[in-house]
This record gives sequence, C-alpha cells and structure tokens, in this order.
Amino acid sequence: MEISTIGIDLSKTTFHLIGLSPRGDIVLRKKLSRKQLLTYTATRKPMLIGMEACAGAHYLARALRDQGHDARLMPAQYVKPYVKTNKNDYLDAEAIAEAVQRPTMRFVPIKNDEQLDLQALHRVRDRWVARRTAVMNQIRGFLLERGIAIRKGPSYLVTQLQVIFTEGDSSFSGRLLHLIRELKHEWDELERKIEEASAELARIAKKDDGCHRLMEVPGFGPIVSTALVAAIGNGISFRKGRDLAAWLGLVPRQHSTGGKTRLLGISKLGNEYLRRMMLHGARSVVMQMERKPSALGEWLTSLSARRHRNVTVVALANKMARIAWAILSKGTHYSAPAFVAA
Repeated sequence: MEISTIGIDLSKTTFHLIGLSPRGDIVLRKKLSRKQLLTYTATRKPMLIGMEACAGAHYLARALRDQGHDARLMPAQYVKPYVKTNKNDYLDAEAIAEAVQRPTMRFVPIKNDEQLDLQALHRVRDRWVARRTAVMNQIRGFLLERGIAIRKGPSYLVTQLQVIFTEGDSSFSGRLLHLIRELKHEWDELERKIEEASAELARIAKKDDGCHRLMEVPGFGPIVSTALVAAIGNGISFRKGRDLAAWLGLVPRQHSTGGKTRLLGISKLGNEYLRRMMLHGARSVVMQMERKPSALGEWLTSLSARRHRNVTVVALANKMARIAWAILSKGTHYSAPAFVAA
C-alpha cells in the first residue's frame, strides 16, 4: 500500500520505522541500520518523515531533505502524549508518525553545519567556564580548612594565592601546597582556553551579518549574539517576537482555570544556556542605565521603581528577544527610541 508518512525512532546505530497510509493505517514496520535507512529512503518517493529532535537528528533530517523528503523534527515532550500504553521502539515510532501530521504541531528548525559548529563552540566554552568555577571553589575549600576565608571574586583569591606562594604559610603541608599549585596551573590553563574561545566568538560575530546587527542592540555582545544565531538562525521559524521570548522561557507561566487568569513566574522553558546569556546581557544594561541616559534607561528606571531588580532584568531580556527577532527575521538594523531630556 501507499506510504504517505513515516515515523522514525532514532538511536545510535538502529532505527525503527512505522509507515502510515493516507488513511492512517500502519502499512510498514521495519528495523534498519543507519546505512540501510538512507538506502531505503533513497528509493522511495517523497514522503512526510517525522523524528524527535535529539543527537544526530539534524544531520539525518538534512540528508532526508536532500533526497526530496519532507523531514521534520519535533520536541520529544510534544510526541509523548501520542504514545499508547506501554513504551517500546515501534510504539515510539508510531507516536512520532501520528504527531508529525498534526496541523498545530510545533517543529524544530533544522540547523546547518555552521550553526552546529557555532553551537559546539559555545557548549565547550560553557563547560570550561563551569570547570573553572569548580577549580576555584575547590581551592577556596582547601584554604578554608586552614582557617583562611576569602571574599567573593576571583581577584581576591588570586591575591591570596600570590601571598601564599611567595611568603609561605606554616599551616600548609608540602603536599597541600603542591596540590594548590597544580589547581592554580589548571585554572590558568582553563582561563587561556576560555579567552581563546571568546576571541573566536568575537571574530565570528564581526564576520556574520546577523550577529553584527544584533550587537547594535544594548545587551548583545559577541557571545549573546552568536549564541542566538546558532540557536535560531534567521528567526523565521517564529511567527512573532513574543513566540521567541516564550521559547526562551522569558514569559510568565500560566495556571488558569474557570475563566480566571493566574500568571506565575517565568516558565524557564527552552534553551537554558541561551536564556542565561540573555539574562546576563540584560543585567549588564541595567547596571549601566544610570551612567548612560537613554529612552530605554528611562523605561528601566520607571520599571525598577515598581518592581524587584530581577523582574526588571527579565523584562529587559524579554524585550531584547523581541527586538532580536525583528532584526533577524526582517533584516533590519536596531533603531534606538528617541530620548527626550528632562
């Protein structure tokens, strides 16, 4: 029978396929290896193929589209409601085949190689930053065990270590002092790697037109702009700026019933790393709003007088996301609102 839709349950080496007819009947049930899958789909006429967005899904989706198929990726949490009773690979593939046909289903944009490379650079840099923080905290813990408490901030820790390495301390054994020196060497090496990754992101941001236009917006530096472009590309997969803000988890969570609207804190959905970078950028703008008078600064000052500082930061990050969507999807430049001095 004719196959119109295929759902593929992805794994590392084997893939389970369920094919549906135009009426929705199951007419195909196969288990294929990675090489067999692309060979099989190459001999079929164009079909609608659904997969969950996971590791390796973007590469496979691009390969299927090159063969002429309409390959689509979906978040796994949107597929789960279509799984019937127990869970196995074929039931998962059947749920994917049913979910991909829904007209209201939300799909994940398929990333190209440049976006994946840029995203990989961000992931590695973020791991180095987390590891650097862990090393510093471990050094602080060792010093605290010897009665040396250091205030927050890496500069204070560096100063104290210089004193210890130069003048020495009778409370430190030779073994512990050696371990602290090794941790300091690891810290310096991580610092060098992070600086190189940041410099590479800055070079990419200068060459990419979208990143260059995003950096005109307050709060967008090389790291935030490249992270956003790596995640959403030109942003055309979102209908409006609010959709992007909601995808980033920067809008209120809603728990309404009986016609009564109840808004809670932000949903924190979507890409946690990108949301964190957006909030860091917004926080830097809030810290400088008193030094650089502007219309945006007036709005922030008015909002901070009524709301908590963190609420102000989230509201600005929401606004930044909407502005970024307009700049990327429409190919425009940032136009700052007019400022009228008092």
